[in-house]
Amino acid sequence: MYTLEINIGWIGEEKVTITSHDFEKLQIIQEFLQFQEDNNWDVDYEAVDELVLEDEEDTEEEEIVG
Repeated sequence: MYTLEINIGWIGEEKVTITSHDFEKLQIIQEFLQFQEDNNWDVDYEAVDELVLEDEEDTEEEEIVG
């Protein structure tokens, strides 16, 4: 079991604590929170369509066979 504890916020003591069995998930969350902190929590996001994984799988199979 892994625990991630990150101080956040610019006024007072605020922190986030997350416990997980998956270390990679904790790394992703830590990187996301650090990115937010680095940008003063003022990041514009753009909606994107979901990736179609079936197309990627077909391409990989074609490359292996061909």
